[in-house]
Amino acid sequence: MNYLEVLQSYNLSILQWTAISFAVFLLGVGKAGVKGLSIIIVIILAFVFGEKASTGVLLPMLIAADILAVVYYNRHTQWGYIRKLLPWVIIGVLIGVWVGNDISEVLFKKIMAIIIIVSVIIMFYTEKRQSTNIPKSKLFSSSLGFLAGFTTMVGNLAGPISNIYFLATRLPKNEFIGTAAWLFFIVNVFKLPFHFLIWKTVTKDTLILNSVLIPVVFLGFFLGAYIVKLISNVNYRRFILIVTALGGLVMLFR
Repeated sequence: MNYLEVLQSYNLSILQWTAISFAVFLLGVGKAGVKGLSIIIVIILAFVFGEKASTGVLLPMLIAADILAVVYYNRHTQWGYIRKLLPWVIIGVLIGVWVGNDISEVLFKKIMAIIIIVSVIIMFYTEKRQSTNIPKSKLFSSSLGFLAGFTTMVGNLAGPISNIYFLATRLPKNEFIGTAAWLFFIVNVFKLPFHFLIWKTVTKDTLILNSVLIPVVFLGFFLGAYIVKLISNVNYRRFILIVTALGGLVMLFR
């Protein structure tokens, strides 16, 4: 099939194209440092493409946005935190590959929904406890690293988990964004062969779809970078958490 035929084979309605474009735009905004958007992106793509297939559609666009983020925030990266987390994240990814490859689509959907709902609960909890100290022990970092790796492989949902760890570091805004950007660029590239060769969720057809959507990622990123300079997360995060929780419940029971 040629380029146009591949796009037509998805049989996407105008509403679906609009929803996907919005999700991809949010991806760019989120990777620029506007936190709290990742779960909404995952929910939208899961509804359009299916839970497992959507992970492969999203991954190359995540990597494209990661490249922008590491270039833009590179000078702020704190490599010590990455070295501490990365081995445990990789172990989590490998377990996620094994678990996700051997379960049914229905169970995969339930796992994603549960991860979403638990992530929202964690985010609500950390919102309420911003002024308190979060444990910084090796057990804390290794367990969160493992959970981040597992959730990023199963559903590209490591954001809330990793945010808890980076909140504990008390890093300034730009260092927080730059360190997370490099961590997930490395991890997402590491995940790519598994999506190609084992899950087969990244294919020539999905890459053609990505090529149409990646310019929207870029647009979202540059707008997001501007927003980060102005943002104060007062009512915005509460709105994101409520909408995300509802989306997770819908995914769980639909």
